[in-house]
Amino acid sequence: MNERINIDPALCNGKPVVKGTRISVQSILEYLAAGDSAEDIIEAFPKLKPEDITACLEYASQLLSNRFTLEPVG
Repeated sequence: MNERINIDPALCNGKPVVKGTRISVQSILEYLAAGDSAEDIIEAFPKLKPEDITACLEYASQLLSNRFTLEPVG
């Protein structure tokens, strides 16, 4: 597990967050996907450091490196 990412069932419904914040990895990834730069995100969330943004990307990459199968619903 990445040392900058925390998962606590009592915090943000158990979503992975940047340690010491309530800022979810998902939120950071959504900002990046929308075209925001790391600097834009840090300006919006001054508690974050550039290393936190990198940690979110690394965490997502680690998750996707696992093998899983999606099944159609319905």
